[in-house]
Amino acid sequence: MGIREITVSGHNLTIHELEDVCDSVTGRVLTGSWLWDSSLLLSRWMAATRADDIRGKSVIELGAGTGLPGLTAAVLGAERVVLTDVKALLPGMVRNVEANGLGERVEVRELVWGSGSGSAEEEFDIVLMSDVFMEVEAMEDLGKTLKRVCRNNGSESQVWCGSEVRQWTYACLGELLASQGFGVVELPPSLLGPFSDSDCDDATWDMFSIFHLIPPPLQDCHVADSVLFDFEGLGDT
Repeated sequence: MGIREITVSGHNLTIHELEDVCDSVTGRVLTGSWLWDSSLLLSRWMAATRADDIRGKSVIELGAGTGLPGLTAAVLGAERVVLTDVKALLPGMVRNVEANGLGERVEVRELVWGSGSGSAEEEFDIVLMSDVFMEVEAMEDLGKTLKRVCRNNGSESQVWCGSEVRQWTYACLGELLASQGFGVVELPPSLLGPFSDSDCDDATWDMFSIFHLIPPPLQDCHVADSVLFDFEGLGDT
C-alpha cells in the first residue's frame, strides 16, 4: 500500500491507501482503505460519459473508502460532494481530500447504512457507490439509506454503482429489489464507452459493470442501451 496517482479526464488525483485500518470491535481489516478497480471503473465512466450530468450538482458517495469516485465528481465540476463511510475510514478520506486541494467542495462524514442521522437526512442529485454488493444481509439497510438520500423519493436523483461482478453480486441486487423495491439496470462492459484500463493491474474490465439503481417510483422508465434484470430467484443459484 502507498500513494497512487490516478489520471481522470486530464485531472491528476492523489490517493493514499492504508493497510492497517481495522474495525475497532471485530479487529477485521477494513478493505475500504484500499483503492479498488471498481472505483477506477466508475470514475473513468463518469468522466467519459457523465461529466455534463455531474457539473453543478450535489453528490454523495456511500461506502466511499478512499473516495476516488467522489473526488472525481468534484474535479468534473460538482458543486458539492459528501464522502461517507464508517468512522475508522474517515481519516484516510480526509487525507485524500486535502492531498487534492478539494476541501472547499468536498466534505467527509460518518454514515452507517440504515441510520437516519447525519448525511442520511439530506437529499442529493447523484449517489455514487463502488463494490458495495458484498453482503446480502447489508442490502436492506443500504436500500433504506438510498431512499433517504435521493431527492423526491428518487425521482430527481441518479444512482450509479461500479462493481466487479462476483457470484454474490446478483443475490445482493435481488435483495435490494425484494426488500426495498429497487429496479436495477446493468451497463455491461461493451456499453461503458472508451477509457483507459492502464491502472487496472490484476483484472480486465470484462469482469465489471456499472449498475443504475432505480427507486420504486421510477421502475417503469425506459433506459436506453442497457439491460434491465429481473432478479427474482437469482439468490438461490
